[in-house]
Amino acid sequence: MPGKVWFVGAGPGDPELITVKGRALLERAGAILFAGSLVDVAATRYAPAACVIRDSKDMTLEAMTAWLLDAAGRHDTVVRLQTGDPGLYGALIEMTRPLTAAGIDWAVVPGVSSAMAAMAAAGETLTLPEVTQTVILTRVAGRTPMPPGEDLAALAAHHSTLCIYLSITLLHEVQRALRAAGWREDAPMLVVQKASWPGEEKIIRGTLADIKKKCQAEKVGAQAMIVASPTLGAGDRVGIARSKLYDPAFAHRFRQASVAADAPTGEPVHE
Repeated sequence: MPGKVWFVGAGPGDPELITVKGRALLERAGAILFAGSLVDVAATRYAPAACVIRDSKDMTLEAMTAWLLDAAGRHDTVVRLQTGDPGLYGALIEMTRPLTAAGIDWAVVPGVSSAMAAMAAAGETLTLPEVTQTVILTRVAGRTPMPPGEDLAALAAHHSTLCIYLSITLLHEVQRALRAAGWREDAPMLVVQKASWPGEEKIIRGTLADIKKKCQAEKVGAQAMIVASPTLGAGDRVGIARSKLYDPAFAHRFRQASVAADAPTGEPVHE
């Protein structure tokens, strides 16, 4: 019987940010195909000594699926190790369709995306009460076009949190789109290169007006997450609405309200 192919999210870069389940699969894998252009080779350190490990950065889709099919015929557990989460810009369906057609069992193990890692690195929050409760994960059009209705300017018109992938070389287009959507020149922006990569992470804070110049000064040109959000810098603001979940004046099925709704609490603001 052929083995099973697991599409495992390696996370944003730090080998320790892989899930427990993902690590367990690596520890028993007979073959691993990892995205070497984006995944640190250190992520394969959990593999057994006899494991066959192949870097896919020089392979086409056809070559990768052929490798996975062959590996599934030789090993019980085969891992395709992908950056971040396999379902986000990971060509997941393109690789699983040939496996399904060949009768090979497969499954997906989610991973930490670079959007979450970037915000964690900067100590920022994606959402904030009464500021924005919406997060948009997107990119700008490059060699891969955007579907109708998904132009960045249209998405930016919501003035919610924008996590913009695969677009650092098109930062000028990001600026153009945000300006077209009415974002102010002093709107805060964040760029994190290689979020969570030990010794390689760069955090650049700026505004819509100056973020490109700051990234150029830091020589940031690849593997960077761009975040535009009204939540950025909230830790230094005053008068921010607090989350109802932890408000002592807010009752829910696990807790009774303990103070009047207008009573001061002195607690810090948390989402």
